[in-house]
Amino acid sequence: METQKILVTGGAGFIGTNLVNELKKRGHEVIAVDLFNTDREKYCRTDVRNFRQLEKVFDNRKFDYVYHLAAEYGRWNGEDYYENLWQTNVIGTKHMLRLQEKLKFKMIFFSSAEVYGDYEGRMLENIMVNNPIKDTYQMNDYAITKWAGELMCLNSAKMFGTETVRVRPVNCYGPHEHYTPYRGFIPKFIYHALFNKPFTIYKGHKRIIDYVEDSCTTWANIIDNFISGKVYNVAGKPEWEKPIEDYAGIILKAIGKEDSLVTYKEAEPFTTKIKTIDCSEAINDLKHDPKISPEEGIKRTVEWMKWFYRLN
Repeated sequence: METQKILVTGGAGFIGTNLVNELKKRGHEVIAVDLFNTDREKYCRTDVRNFRQLEKVFDNRKFDYVYHLAAEYGRWNGEDYYENLWQTNVIGTKHMLRLQEKLKFKMIFFSSAEVYGDYEGRMLENIMVNNPIKDTYQMNDYAITKWAGELMCLNSAKMFGTETVRVRPVNCYGPHEHYTPYRGFIPKFIYHALFNKPFTIYKGHKRIIDYVEDSCTTWANIIDNFISGKVYNVAGKPEWEKPIEDYAGIILKAIGKEDSLVTYKEAEPFTTKIKTIDCSEAINDLKHDPKISPEEGIKRTVEWMKWFYRLN
């Protein structure tokens, strides 16, 4: 495929860093934007909450595609810092849509599998269309902002003819994801085990995980088969769905620690019990084919976190 000019918002974050690397590896011209001051090449410090800063990125630049990842992440982060969450995830996305309506680039909008909330059943992409939204589904502001972002994309397409693909990542994990209290369970468990800090595991929850390089391969494939209006789940293989305590066991084994650090409790309130994800659309259109098993992916993630925290 010919070289494409691509912008990645949130390009210094966990997924964004890995995605930029994958797109560059394929020979595309990539500019990343994010909140941080860094010395990276082809990078602009930009806060998507500020339209002027975003607009400046497009001065004298023309992009074929924009991967819009910039977001505040996590349900509890969305409770504690809801101002940042709503301004970034909703206003920031509206800013991007306004630019898309004017400049006509194609966009890949990063939503989340959290939009399914506690839906009981196989999570197909059309769940959100064929089922009424109930208060038992989206139980947190993070999920609501992501669904609002999707609705804004659909509305913009209808009103202004914009072309957007939506993706719903599912427990993506791997290198470049450092610890914060609001991260997913994989980096949190690894961090606590590495530093001998006690942590809690809530039983009764099942998850499926996907190594970030596998996910990024699929997302990078979108521009090879861009179908405006489509929405894709991107998750690991069905056989990788496991109870969270099983994943904790893999992590402890990879680090060489006992489970004396762990306190087991019953199911966590306001948290989805089981997420059974269907990725047929991504398999059919994007050649989604995860390669890295949880055991191998967790091993690689442990090694990266040891390097990042200078524990080697």
